[in-house]
Amino acid sequence: MLIKLLALDKWARFFKIIVKNGGILKSTSKLWKHDTLKDGTYVGTDSLGNKYYENNYYMIARSRWVEYNPNFNFEYDASQVSAEWYGWLHYKTDRLPSQDCAKHCLMTCGYVQSWLQQHEENLTGTDKAFYPYSTVRSHIKVWNGACLCESVPDCPDTTNKK
Repeated sequence: MLIKLLALDKWARFFKIIVKNGGILKSTSKLWKHDTLKDGTYVGTDSLGNKYYENNYYMIARSRWVEYNPNFNFEYDASQVSAEWYGWLHYKTDRLPSQDCAKHCLMTCGYVQSWLQQHEENLTGTDKAFYPYSTVRSHIKVWNGACLCESVPDCPDTTNKK
């Protein structure tokens, strides 16, 4: 009764989360970067170095999360989650990518390896973004500031001036 009255169980959980996240400095860094501190079970890492965690104590939409590779700093993006982990992270499947037999068979097939590309993040808005090249002439012309009639060859106003 006294423990609940003084909220000692909450303080114990708070200090447990601090210790699990690597101490006060690392916890402060994670809190600054991810806006939350969580404790959970480490379940795996993807090809980009992102770490995935799970804690079934939390509610269903918050019990799985990703901690992005520290090399990304504050430039992390949801497109950096590979397709295998996307399904697990969004509860489409409960199997981890390493436990899914179909994905394992697919990834070990030599034919698939020849045409399947590695996962890349979305580069929109960066210097490496894809910009298509247009083969069509521009239909919009810049107005030179003169009268509209001067730019049109058969305008009656221009014939009177000459």
